[in-house]
Amino acid sequence: MIDPMTGRFRVLLAALVVIIASFAGALYVRAHSQRPIVAQRALSLVPVPYAVDVGNDSGDQNVAPADLLDKALTRLDTEYYMPFAPQTPFRGEAQALTTYLHLKHVAHPSLPVEYATGDPDQDSQRLADVVTYAEQEYGARLGPRAPTDLTETALSGVMDSVGDPYTVYLTPKEIQSLNETLQGGDFGGIGVYILQLKDGEVVLDPIEGAPAALAGMKPGTIVDTVDGRKVRGVPLDVIERWIRGESGSRVVLTTHIYKTTTQKRFDIVRAIIHVPTVTKKMEDGYDYIHLSDFGSTSPDEIRDALIYGKQRNAKGYILDLRYNGGGLVDSAIKISSYFIPQGTIVSTIDRQGHRQVQEVLGDALGGLQPLVVLVNKYTASASEITTGALQDYHLATVIGTKTFGKGVIQSIYDMPDGGALKITTARYVTPLGREIQHKGITPDITVSQSDDVIIDTPADKQLAAAKAELKILLK
Repeated sequence: MIDPMTGRFRVLLAALVVIIASFAGALYVRAHSQRPIVAQRALSLVPVPYAVDVGNDSGDQNVAPADLLDKALTRLDTEYYMPFAPQTPFRGEAQALTTYLHLKHVAHPSLPVEYATGDPDQDSQRLADVVTYAEQEYGARLGPRAPTDLTETALSGVMDSVGDPYTVYLTPKEIQSLNETLQGGDFGGIGVYILQLKDGEVVLDPIEGAPAALAGMKPGTIVDTVDGRKVRGVPLDVIERWIRGESGSRVVLTTHIYKTTTQKRFDIVRAIIHVPTVTKKMEDGYDYIHLSDFGSTSPDEIRDALIYGKQRNAKGYILDLRYNGGGLVDSAIKISSYFIPQGTIVSTIDRQGHRQVQEVLGDALGGLQPLVVLVNKYTASASEITTGALQDYHLATVIGTKTFGKGVIQSIYDMPDGGALKITTARYVTPLGREIQHKGITPDITVSQSDDVIIDTPADKQLAAAKAELKILLK
């Protein structure tokens, strides 16, 4: 069990902030239709690779299933990076709906079997007919949300049918949470990371400068109640909803410090919270920068961290991408451009074999040598773009273990119901043409380390190896 009272607990939390597994995939963002309201982000032990490309459809909650399925089928057929059999979406829909009905305790559900015609309009209507049948036959047993739940289940089945874990339908709630994560975490709340321990206790770790920290909350605070409601045994997403709320509203928490019994009451006014993606510090004369994900604010945060080191005459730089599951490709390009003065950063290749080259932006800061990049098996997607580019140009020594191997990019297309389709639209390669998908980035220096080791502690062998390598490079 992790001891929240250790001096490095905050570092571990920063390393473990991740998005929900259903959001996994590499994202390449074009534009967001609106600025979302972000939920508090809970912590998991394993980050998931991700990144997005957003379309321009407007939101409308009252859309016919046929229209939604038509958009899903059309997007999948034209944008997915690999061909698939026309009957595949039909099988996926039937399997998803059958599974859903079983979960709702419908014994022996039976659905009509529809076949693909090759005509998108006819096929989407046939998919919708299955949803209509399910609603007519079983809707009374499913409750008032039956039309919405059945339609969302059918959309999920259609998207899941191609067997790509990164190609999915996101409900309105899920796409809101994903957008919130990528926007850098601006939301109404008190500013805490949340972690549930093995014994069920819920730990709050305050973010510096946020309302919880300003109220005197310390790292390792165990929350007992939120507005009088006990939290022990309550799912984290429910606790998050209790704690967050409109800026200016109040929330009352009773807490105790880990391994103590003395309770403390906090009456905190919520505010708009920004969750940073970067932690920085000078360590042994080196500018140590840990990046938790590639969000929209990450390039500015990284630039500030690099300038922080330059102003303090850093002898070298350590960019820690361990446990970084990725994020926005645009952010990876911007961050890579701080280090790389000229050339290609990444190339994307679509289903037709068309190659799109992403060049540096001309924002190199200069003087960022020597540089070590730390990676592990959870370093993925956008993190691998930056790592691969720096390695190809021999601008950094990569230390750690082989990365995840997430070399495909997803685009996100808004749906009229407020949800979205996340579709794998291309694969990417490094400047030297190296494939990342299923292969990963092999470090220049391999240093294995247990997942139980908390990063940036005396037990962190990979960080020690980074400092040792910088010392050698400085000779």
